[in-house]
Amino acid sequence: MKKRKLKELTKWQDYEKELLKDGSFIKAAEEVEIEYMLAKNIIELRKKRNLSQAELAKKVGTKQPVISRLETASVKPSIALLKRIAQALGAKLEIKFTF
Repeated sequence: MKKRKLKELTKWQDYEKELLKDGSFIKAAEEVEIEYMLAKNIIELRKKRNLSQAELAKKVGTKQPVISRLETASVKPSIALLKRIAQALGAKLEIKFTF
C-alpha cells in the first residue's frame, strides 16, 4: 500500500463539514454531548489543578482507570462519584434541566 503525503491528508475541518451533513451523525453526536461535556470539564479542571489522573483518583477514593474512563466518556458516573470528584477538584457540581 502506497503512503499518502502529509499534504494529501484530509483536514479535520473538511471531514467535520462532511460529517455534519449526515443526520445520523448529528443525532449520535447529540446523544453523547452530555458525556463529552462532562469529560471535557473534568479534564480541564484536573489539569488546572495540576493533578494527574492517579492523583485525582487518590483524592476521590477510586483508582486511576475510573478517572480515565470518565475522561474518555466511556462510562456514565453516579452522582455520588461526581460529588466526590467536584469536592476533590474544589469545584461546585451543578446538575440542571433546561428547556
